[in-house]
Amino acid sequence: MNFHFSFQHFLSVTFTLFAVIDIVGSIPLLIALKEKMGGIRAFRATLISGLLMILFLFVGEPFLTVLGVDRRSFAVAGSIVIFVLGLEMILGHEFFKSDKDVRSATLVPIAFPIIAGSGTLTTIMSLGANYSDFTLLLGILVNLIIVYVVLRLLSPIEKLLGPSGLTAIRKFFGVVLLAIAVKIFATNASGLIK
Repeated sequence: MNFHFSFQHFLSVTFTLFAVIDIVGSIPLLIALKEKMGGIRAFRATLISGLLMILFLFVGEPFLTVLGVDRRSFAVAGSIVIFVLGLEMILGHEFFKSDKDVRSATLVPIAFPIIAGSGTLTTIMSLGANYSDFTLLLGILVNLIIVYVVLRLLSPIEKLLGPSGLTAIRKFFGVVLLAIAVKIFATNASGLIK
């Protein structure tokens, strides 16, 4: 492992991951999932997300290669899931049927693809080419702390926004999610169709 550390690099990695994870923008979706499932296991979701990010930092590219999947295919698959989640937020229809099992929902769709989605995982693999593993690990750790705090404070945030505020924000961020999904799809799909 490369232990080279630069504070400027650390800030770059941390803010890049914060923007890609977009935990603040995911609050309406997380509140909706929390209501649907009867709760979210904040620590478990954060832990699983962190393990996925660290795993992809070290073995992401080889793992996808073994499966015969390239980065573009992985990103397109993630974009489709994000698109469906965005539609669910805007239309108010349930596409992901919930069996009220908080444990299974902690992995999908909370840990993946909402927190550690294809965008986050491919970004981590890409940042690995320019920054040390140590810097990336620190950036991931800081973002996981932020994710955990947001997940723990979902109920107070929900009370602060109120039902009408929550509905408005949910629909707005549903459109944002659709836009992100379309961008990820458009960026990666063209290279797949031959």
